[in-house]
Amino acid sequence: MGPVFSLVSRWETPSSGSLDKTVRIWNPFTGELIALLSGHTQAVVSLAWEPLHKEADPYRIFSGSKDHMARVWDIRKKQCLFTLARHTDGVTTVKWGGEGLIYTASKDRSIMVWSDVDGKLVRVLQKHGHWINTLALNTDYVLRTGAHDHTGVTYETKEEAQKRAKQRYETVKGNSPEILVSGSDDCTCMVWTPSTSKLPVTQMTGHSKLINVVSFSPDGNLVVTAAFDKNLRLWTKKGKYLSTFRGHVGEVYQVAWSADSRLFVSGSKDSTMKVWDTKQLFLLEELPGHADEVYSVDWSPCGTWVASGSKDRLLKLWRS
Repeated sequence: MGPVFSLVSRWETPSSGSLDKTVRIWNPFTGELIALLSGHTQAVVSLAWEPLHKEADPYRIFSGSKDHMARVWDIRKKQCLFTLARHTDGVTTVKWGGEGLIYTASKDRSIMVWSDVDGKLVRVLQKHGHWINTLALNTDYVLRTGAHDHTGVTYETKEEAQKRAKQRYETVKGNSPEILVSGSDDCTCMVWTPSTSKLPVTQMTGHSKLINVVSFSPDGNLVVTAAFDKNLRLWTKKGKYLSTFRGHVGEVYQVAWSADSRLFVSGSKDSTMKVWDTKQLFLLEELPGHADEVYSVDWSPCGTWVASGSKDRLLKLWRS
């Protein structure tokens, strides 16, 4: 197994995509391999699970690869259900939305919108002038966490959990279509409603270097963008600019939100993490514990822990 490029968890089931061209599904309690999915011909760089509110026991996972293709897999049968092969360059990221649509972004400067039922192409979104690096949905957080929130409530049956996941999803989504934001090497972001239109709602400008990260707050109302210009910018979900956060002296690689949507943490090439307050619009705290570049950060849904991974080969846990 080569270097791991993508990690994603379906509540209890972690999965990984790797330079060895495979997708692997793991038992989180024993570390044993549950399924090995082979078919890609280059590195697997992005993964997304089928949402809980669509399937009480999700068994499909979505992968994107440098081989220009994306695939939807059945982990029970350990086989590919369908292949999405319309991109002309490497796929950089994939998303599984809650409206029956799945999304692929590519170095070919396009975003493709597909049916999650049969892989039929629904529409192509083309307005960026360079590679598309990142995608974010305003429903990302509830799609990721399903029925589970900071209260720690558990459910007796899968059907009860599915019902709660649907309630949480509908609360965040509201009566409007899902919103998708894309970030590109062209230094801009675009706001889209992919279920209804192939044209962007608006363009978000202000960064002076490539956009590395776009992330929606858990409540779906705010967007933070991070770029290689070392700055972070805060926007409304419709793309209205609110503020710039300055403080990092190296490129910003990753961000993660607190469950209450009040704070977010950023990890940077400068070896530090910083916690930012979106209400007061200032730097709340600096976390300088790593000895090298911080590649990954995440904030637990319960709100208690922040995790960080660094080039210094250490994984650190921070109490929030």
